[in-house]
Amino acid sequence: MKTFNLFLTILFLFILSSLAVWADETLPQHGICAHRGENGVFPENTVIGFKEAVRLGAAQVEFDVRRTKDNRLIIMHDATVDRTTNGTGKTTDLTFEEIRKLDAGIKKDKRFAGTLIPTFEEALDSLPRNVWINVHVYASNPTEIATIIIEKKREHQAFMACKRNYALEVKKTCPQIKICNMERQGGNISQYIRETIEWKCEFIQLIGKLGSPEEMKALKDAGIRINYTITKNPQHFKELIEAGVDFPLVNRTAHFVDIAGILGVLMSDH
Repeated sequence: MKTFNLFLTILFLFILSSLAVWADETLPQHGICAHRGENGVFPENTVIGFKEAVRLGAAQVEFDVRRTKDNRLIIMHDATVDRTTNGTGKTTDLTFEEIRKLDAGIKKDKRFAGTLIPTFEEALDSLPRNVWINVHVYASNPTEIATIIIEKKREHQAFMACKRNYALEVKKTCPQIKICNMERQGGNISQYIRETIEWKCEFIQLIGKLGSPEEMKALKDAGIRINYTITKNPQHFKELIEAGVDFPLVNRTAHFVDIAGILGVLMSDH
């Protein structure tokens, strides 16, 4: 009987500590952003890929939101399902029921056979409350996405990466939603940085190159967090962090764990 009671006590303490970790909302200042989850080994934009990225120490997880023919929000980068599933066709031509019959893992590796394309809600639910959630918006009616973020009580950590027109639409009814400006990626970087500051966005996502030291400082002074897409080697990751990037996007989180640990930007407790 004493042994059983001891077992129950240990189990209770374990559950309590697990819930405490999950409830923690302290967000990281810097770290790895897992681009479409841990997609180097796991199927991209899937729940198992998101969870693996977090397990490895990602501080931010990025995924892409699209709509089905019957207006359900799903996680898919491409406009079609051809590349990542055993199906074909545009997401907007397929119903949610048809989407859910597809295998999102088999093309990556047979051990992932049966992996589902997640809904937006499932993606949010799969992530703890102390990592940033980078919601790249390809779906129409962005206000619905913002509303779900709020209903799920994820507005402290989830931000919407979108164009200016979507950002304005969202801010009308959901001003608390954080925005990553995606309006001028790959264009005039000085204008991109200037407008991001003027529009009071919370994030920017640089692509391929950085701003000048003065521009990077201006972003910091404005309280804007800096993402960068994409880096493929640890040395470049180190250089980006040292140059002021907060969250470099990577395709294989595991390859950047060591350098992130050395730099002190690896999430170690979820």
